[in-house]
Amino acid sequence: MPSPEGGDPAAAHPQRRVPVELELPLAPASPGAAPFDLEATVCSHGLFMMAPNRWDPASRVLVRPLRLASDRATSVAVRVSRHPARPSDALLVSVVGAPDALSPLDQTSILEQVRRMLRLNEEDGRAVAEFQAMHAMAREAGFGRIFRSPTLFEDMVKCILLCNCQWTRTLSMSAALCELQLELRSSSITQDFQSRTPPIRERKRKCSNKQNVRVKLETKFNEDKLVCLEDPNLATDTTNLQTQNSFCLPSAASETGSTSEVSLDHSELKLGNDLCLEDCVGDFPTPEELANLDEDFLAKRCNLGYRAKRIVMLARSIVEGKISLQNLEEIRKMSEPAIEGQSSTPSPYERLNEELSTISGFGPFTRANVLMCMGFFHMIPADTETIRHLKQFHKRASTISSVQKKLDNIYGKYSPFQFLAYWFELWGFYNKQFGKISDMEPINYRLFTASYLKKATVNS
Repeated sequence: MPSPEGGDPAAAHPQRRVPVELELPLAPASPGAAPFDLEATVCSHGLFMMAPNRWDPASRVLVRPLRLASDRATSVAVRVSRHPARPSDALLVSVVGAPDALSPLDQTSILEQVRRMLRLNEEDGRAVAEFQAMHAMAREAGFGRIFRSPTLFEDMVKCILLCNCQWTRTLSMSAALCELQLELRSSSITQDFQSRTPPIRERKRKCSNKQNVRVKLETKFNEDKLVCLEDPNLATDTTNLQTQNSFCLPSAASETGSTSEVSLDHSELKLGNDLCLEDCVGDFPTPEELANLDEDFLAKRCNLGYRAKRIVMLARSIVEGKISLQNLEEIRKMSEPAIEGQSSTPSPYERLNEELSTISGFGPFTRANVLMCMGFFHMIPADTETIRHLKQFHKRASTISSVQKKLDNIYGKYSPFQFLAYWFELWGFYNKQFGKISDMEPINYRLFTASYLKKATVNS
């Protein structure tokens, strides 16, 4: 809600002036491994550029909304930074969006989400140490932890967004999903949707036999309001709305250069002390928030194309219990066979790969990315960018059908961390072409395009 005329914008939310500060201890680095580096860990993969993540290059702080365990419908803005008093021993996690004191349950949940994003558990530490023992240059650069999302669901959806499109569109789709989440949680926008429902829709709704079972979203949409959402023509003009949780909704150009009426350019957000992140950007939507959305509406609203159906089907399968994210995480924690290939029991990787292959839209490239996010680094997700890298960096020509064999030949010596060795090279190339990525302003993330890289390759 905007501040009273002539008043301080933060005065309307005085409780937000005092963040809840949590400490996240860092385990000592293993012998021979580099100490934890927040900047190197966050700015290690394109996932950190995707909304609702925001890396501030000036303050070296990661900011984004995170869900509360006590109420998954509530998100709070969280800032992750080096601890000012103990930078080598702990991180400072400041919760700046909490309306009240955080319960121990919520504090633990927030720290666990940060641990997941930064791969700070014991197993991750061992993997980093083993890889850096093989790769001296990676150790010197503090490279080994690949940034990921606070939840497996967010990783899975973002891996869908990475497939078969330009990077600029990937960024736009992720930002649009977060903006949609902001709309879903806003009672003011809900009321506006309802007020703009034409009478013909109202009559149709009254005649409905209400056969569809709807999962209650965090905004407590009733059935009347959900019907409005299913008409894209009724749910797109919100540029003039002012909501309790939204001070600013900057516009963003689409991949084609046009500007949508409700398009959030995540890169334009300002991180001033008096403006919390949750006032400007929504959180990444949960399965419950996506499961009841109409596929056509979602496709048009977020420019998802065919991905909308896959994302909605994934969300519905999770809500209906057909897919258990917890079970997938539990499989990941199982031990690998002592000698690979000499056990009749499928390995955790094989089991997860099989489980993911049954989900619509999860082809080899998407599965490999999801499994990388889950901590498997022996398989390299290969696409046209991989082919370009091998040709430029290793002078190896390849095709989609032959690239995996070339990858095995080049990076096999780093088993089981082939992806980390490959990504260290590729990310290093990006740092060379674009300048230090952690110093980039978010608005420049859209430069990561194939056409730009082709020009850079020709001129190098």
